[in-house]
Amino acid sequence: MDQLATERLVLVPLDAERARALAAGAPGAADRWAPGYPDEGDRAGALRYLRVLADGGDPRPFGAYEIRRRDDGVAIGGAGFHGPADAHGVVTIGYGLVPAARGRGYATEALRALLDHAREHGARGVAGDADRENTASQRVMAAAGMRLVHEDELLRHYAVSWAAPDAASS
Repeated sequence: MDQLATERLVLVPLDAERARALAAGAPGAADRWAPGYPDEGDRAGALRYLRVLADGGDPRPFGAYEIRRRDDGVAIGGAGFHGPADAHGVVTIGYGLVPAARGRGYATEALRALLDHAREHGARGVAGDADRENTASQRVMAAAGMRLVHEDELLRHYAVSWAAPDAASS
Protein backbone atom coordinates (compact mmCIF):
# COMPACT_ATOMS: atom_id res chain seq x y z
CA MET A 1 0.00 0.00 0.00
CA ASP A 2 1.18 3.47 -0.77
CA GLN A 3 1.34 6.36 1.64
CA LEU A 4 -1.52 8.86 1.46
CA ALA A 5 -0.27 12.44 1.53
CA THR A 6 -2.33 15.51 2.35
CA GLU A 7 -1.31 19.12 2.80
CA ARG A 8 -0.15 18.60 6.40
CA LEU A 9 -0.18 14.84 6.93
CA VAL A 10 1.19 11.57 5.67
CA LEU A 11 -0.81 8.42 6.30
CA VAL A 12 1.74 5.59 6.46
CA PRO A 13 0.38 2.08 5.88
CA LEU A 14 0.73 -0.45 8.64
CA ASP A 15 2.44 -3.75 8.09
CA ALA A 16 2.54 -6.68 10.50
CA GLU A 17 5.74 -5.51 12.22
CA ARG A 18 4.47 -1.96 12.79
CA ALA A 19 1.08 -3.25 13.94
CA ARG A 20 2.73 -5.53 16.51
CA ALA A 21 4.81 -2.58 17.82
CA LEU A 22 1.66 -0.44 18.12
CA ALA A 23 -0.30 -3.21 19.83
CA ALA A 24 2.54 -3.58 22.35
CA GLY A 25 3.03 0.18 22.72
CA ALA A 26 6.73 -0.36 21.96
CA PRO A 27 8.19 2.05 19.41
CA GLY A 28 11.04 1.03 17.14
CA ALA A 29 14.31 2.93 17.27
CA ALA A 30 13.33 5.17 14.34
CA ASP A 31 9.74 5.82 15.49
CA ARG A 32 8.74 9.29 16.62
CA TRP A 33 5.51 9.13 18.59
CA ALA A 34 3.63 12.05 20.10
CA PRO A 35 2.94 11.80 23.84
CA GLY A 36 -0.11 9.58 24.34
CA TYR A 37 0.41 7.61 21.13
CA PRO A 38 -0.56 4.86 20.73
CA ASP A 39 -3.64 5.01 22.89
CA GLU A 40 -6.14 2.24 23.59
CA GLY A 41 -7.93 2.86 20.28
CA ASP A 42 -4.67 2.72 18.31
CA ARG A 43 -3.71 -0.53 19.99
CA ALA A 44 -7.18 -2.00 19.29
CA GLY A 45 -6.90 -0.90 15.64
CA ALA A 46 -3.49 -2.56 15.34
CA LEU A 47 -4.89 -5.79 16.80
CA ARG A 48 -7.87 -5.62 14.40
CA TYR A 49 -5.42 -5.18 11.50
CA LEU A 50 -3.42 -8.21 12.67
CA ARG A 51 -6.64 -10.27 12.85
CA VAL A 52 -7.56 -9.22 9.29
CA LEU A 53 -4.07 -10.29 8.15
CA ALA A 54 -4.42 -13.65 9.89
CA ASP A 55 -7.98 -14.31 8.70
CA GLY A 56 -7.84 -13.16 5.10
CA GLY A 57 -4.37 -11.92 4.25
CA ASP A 58 -3.30 -8.46 3.27
CA PRO A 59 -6.39 -6.21 3.07
CA ARG A 60 -4.95 -3.95 0.36
CA PRO A 61 -6.06 -1.47 -0.66
CA PHE A 62 -8.19 -1.15 2.49
CA GLY A 63 -5.65 -1.37 5.28
CA ALA A 64 -4.73 0.68 8.32
CA TYR A 65 -2.49 3.74 8.56
CA GLU A 66 -0.46 5.68 11.07
CA ILE A 67 -1.13 9.44 10.86
CA ARG A 68 2.05 11.50 10.87
CA ARG A 69 2.61 15.22 10.56
CA ARG A 70 4.48 16.02 7.35
CA ASP A 71 6.63 18.74 8.90
CA ASP A 72 8.28 16.59 11.58
CA GLY A 73 7.23 12.96 10.95
CA VAL A 74 5.76 12.54 14.42
CA ALA A 75 2.93 9.98 14.66
CA ILE A 76 -0.18 11.65 16.11
CA GLY A 77 -2.82 8.97 15.58
CA GLY A 78 -4.20 6.24 13.44
CA ALA A 79 -6.81 5.84 10.72
CA GLY A 80 -7.91 3.24 8.30
CA PHE A 81 -10.33 0.66 7.13
CA HIS A 82 -11.63 -2.13 9.32
CA GLY A 83 -11.12 -4.62 6.51
CA PRO A 84 -12.10 -5.29 2.91
CA ALA A 85 -15.31 -4.02 1.35
CA ASP A 86 -18.50 -5.89 2.20
CA ALA A 87 -20.81 -7.53 -0.37
CA HIS A 88 -22.24 -4.10 -1.22
CA GLY A 89 -18.81 -2.56 -1.81
CA VAL A 90 -18.86 -0.57 1.44
CA VAL A 91 -15.81 -0.20 3.67
CA THR A 92 -15.86 0.85 7.31
CA ILE A 93 -13.44 3.45 8.66
CA GLY A 94 -12.06 4.48 12.00
CA TYR A 95 -9.65 7.18 13.14
CA GLY A 96 -8.25 8.81 16.23
CA LEU A 97 -5.72 11.41 17.30
CA VAL A 98 -3.76 12.07 20.45
CA PRO A 99 -5.40 14.83 22.53
CA ALA A 100 -2.69 17.40 21.75
CA ALA A 101 -3.39 17.04 17.99
CA ARG A 102 -7.16 17.49 18.20
CA GLY A 103 -9.03 20.61 17.16
CA ARG A 104 -6.65 21.44 14.29
CA GLY A 105 -8.50 19.79 11.41
CA TYR A 106 -6.10 16.84 11.19
CA ALA A 107 -8.83 14.21 11.60
CA THR A 108 -10.95 15.73 8.83
CA GLU A 109 -7.90 15.96 6.58
CA ALA A 110 -7.02 12.30 7.23
CA LEU A 111 -10.62 11.15 6.75
CA ARG A 112 -10.91 12.99 3.43
CA ALA A 113 -7.77 11.18 2.25
CA LEU A 114 -9.32 7.84 3.25
CA LEU A 115 -12.58 8.67 1.44
CA ASP A 116 -10.69 9.63 -1.73
CA HIS A 117 -8.61 6.46 -1.47
CA ALA A 118 -11.71 4.28 -1.03
CA ARG A 119 -13.44 5.83 -4.02
CA GLU A 120 -10.32 5.57 -6.21
CA HIS A 121 -10.05 1.88 -5.36
CA GLY A 122 -13.61 0.95 -6.25
CA ALA A 123 -15.49 1.18 -2.96
CA ARG A 124 -19.16 2.02 -3.44
CA GLY A 125 -19.32 3.72 -0.06
CA VAL A 126 -17.77 4.30 3.34
CA ALA A 127 -19.41 3.88 6.74
CA GLY A 128 -18.36 5.01 10.19
CA ASP A 129 -19.85 5.62 13.60
CA ALA A 130 -19.27 7.66 16.72
CA ASP A 131 -20.53 7.48 20.27
CA ARG A 132 -23.53 9.78 20.75
CA GLU A 133 -21.47 11.95 23.12
CA ASN A 134 -18.54 12.23 20.71
CA THR A 135 -19.71 15.35 18.89
CA ALA A 136 -16.17 16.13 17.71
CA SER A 137 -16.00 12.88 15.72
CA GLN A 138 -19.50 13.48 14.37
CA ARG A 139 -18.37 16.92 13.14
CA VAL A 140 -15.30 15.34 11.51
CA MET A 141 -17.41 12.88 9.51
CA ALA A 142 -19.87 15.60 8.48
CA ALA A 143 -17.04 17.97 7.47
CA ALA A 144 -15.48 15.20 5.36
CA GLY A 145 -18.75 14.75 3.45
CA MET A 146 -20.40 11.88 5.31
CA ARG A 147 -24.00 12.17 6.41
CA LEU A 148 -25.90 10.86 9.42
CA VAL A 149 -27.86 7.80 8.27
CA HIS A 150 -28.95 6.14 11.51
CA GLU A 151 -28.69 6.51 15.25
CA ASP A 152 -29.44 4.30 18.19
CA GLU A 153 -29.09 4.63 21.94
CA LEU A 154 -25.27 4.28 21.78
CA LEU A 155 -24.02 5.39 18.35
CA ARG A 156 -24.55 7.76 15.46
CA HIS A 157 -23.85 6.10 12.11
CA TYR A 158 -22.50 8.07 9.16
CA ALA A 159 -22.01 7.11 5.52
CA VAL A 160 -21.16 8.36 2.08
CA SER A 161 -21.85 6.51 -1.14
CA TRP A 162 -21.06 6.91 -4.78
CA ALA A 163 -22.89 5.80 -7.87
CA ALA A 164 -21.77 2.55 -9.43
CA PRO A 165 -19.47 3.05 -12.38
CA ASP A 166 -21.39 3.03 -15.64
CA ALA A 167 -20.45 -0.24 -17.32
CA ALA A 168 -21.15 1.28 -20.74
CA SER A 169 -18.55 4.01 -20.22
CA SER A 170 -15.85 1.58 -19.12
